[in-house]
This record gives sequence, C-alpha cells and structure tokens, in this order.
Amino acid sequence: MSEQPRSDAAPVSVLLATDLSVRCDRALDRAAQLAGEWQAMLVGVNVLETGQAPDLVLGWASARDDASLARFAEQRLQEDLAGLDVPVRLRIERGEPVQAIAKAARETGSALVVTGVASNELWGRLLLGSTVESLIRQLPQPLLVVRQRPRGRYQRILVATDFSDSSRHALHAAARYFPDRELVLYHATEAPMSDRLERVIDGQTRQHIEEGDYAAFLAASDLPEGAGTRIRIVIEQGSLGASLSHYVREHAVDLVVMGTHGRSGLMNVLLGSAASELLQWVPCDTLVVREPRAGE
Repeated sequence: MSEQPRSDAAPVSVLLATDLSVRCDRALDRAAQLAGEWQAMLVGVNVLETGQAPDLVLGWASARDDASLARFAEQRLQEDLAGLDVPVRLRIERGEPVQAIAKAARETGSALVVTGVASNELWGRLLLGSTVESLIRQLPQPLLVVRQRPRGRYQRILVATDFSDSSRHALHAAARYFPDRELVLYHATEAPMSDRLERVIDGQTRQHIEEGDYAAFLAASDLPEGAGTRIRIVIEQGSLGASLSHYVREHAVDLVVMGTHGRSGLMNVLLGSAASELLQWVPCDTLVVREPRAGE
C-alpha cells in the first residue's frame, strides 16, 4: 500500500470506525473533539455486518435486503453524528472490516483512524487480537484506540520509546498532532538480576542513557520548531508494559503514543500474540503509529 506523505500540519480529516453500538460512543466523542480542535472533517464509517451488535439485531432483522440494510445503517450513523459542531461525512462500507476501513481512510484522505475498545463480539475481534496487526499493517494512518470518556483535550501525553526509528516516528506524530503540549518521552530499562521493587534507576545509568541514546535520538529527530523544548525524558527500571502502566495511573496520563517496531523488541509485542494484552495493560487511550518503512 502506498504511503501518505508526511505533513507537519494537523489532520484535515479524521475517520471514526464505528459499529453503531454504545461501545463506540467514547470513540465518537473523542473523534469529534479532535476534529473540532484541528478544524477537521469527521468521517463516520460503518462496515455492514449483519447482527454485528446485540442492540442492533432488531434493526438488521427489519432490513429485508442489502439496500434496506445500508439505509438503516446510514440512518443510525446520521443520528449518532447529528448535532456535532464539526463538518461530517457519512460512509457505509461492505466487505472485510479491516480492508473496508483502510479503503475509506485512503479515499477520504483521513490522517487518523479512531475506534473504540470492545471484546467478545465481532467488533471486539476486530480490535483485540490478531486483527490489530492487520489494521496496523494496512493503515498508513495512526490508529487511535479510545478507552476513556473524553473530558476535554489531551493534556498529559506520553510517548513510549526504546530510541528506535519506529518510536522516533511516534514522537514525530505526537509533536505534530499536539504542538502546544508537553510530551513525556518514556523509556523503561530492565536491570539484569535486580531484586529491587522500585522503578527508580541509579544516577550513573540515567546519565549514560541521557547523554547517549536519548541525546542521539533527539538529535536525529526532525521535530517541528520549538518541539524539543516541550519534551521531558522519564527513565524507569522494569518491563515496558508493567512500568508504563504504573506510570500512566500514577500521573493520570491521557494518551500513550507508541510505534509498531523496536530495535530491542519492546515494541514488537504489538504485532504479536500479546497485542490485546498490551492494549489492556495501558489504562488510557492509545495512539499506535505505524513506521512508514513497515509497509510490507
């Protein structure tokens, strides 16, 4: 799939992938908030799947043919997006969900895809498990998975890093999308044979990382002007999933931004069997940014 050219501007179109059930209400609210913040178009997309949610079964049953089903879905989508103070476009797609979402994002020029968290039902299998890998691999756009009810703009934003090219691309996206907010660049380092429960590291290790990997990482980053002054490094001891989750809870982080590959394997968990587990570990919204070279 062809890559989208990089832009230092905010997105002009945000795509909401919704199954029209209450599961996607938080994602809808966040997509609308971001579209308003960026003065962007909100594109609402539903992929037709008969019986995709229990609360829609009666509606599906009343639609006797494919055209009626499409009209019913479009009506529900229109009702969900009515009254928003942003420009809105509706799309009803057919076919395999991941491919349909990728097609809609490409054709509408959407720079971000937003969706919600679910489990067990068809839409849950779309979001959790192996389909996360399919979405990330097929979408040039970052994927925002919404867990929390929006209470205004994202204010406390964390970018997980192992100082790889993939995490640098995630930092670029965060700096571009949120140009006026502080970004916490979070790195977890595992100390071999350590029996300490604390997540603090000794001063010598911190200095080595800050003057080595961190300095080189920032020097190689093509950030918007002034973005470097808004970045604060946090280095803790422990595994990425456990340490990051603790930090997110302790500091009320609104959004975690991460890449899809890593030089040390820390990020590769997103593309493996533990994808759903990692998304469940992080107790806030997660923005997954695919590395451009990972388009195979």
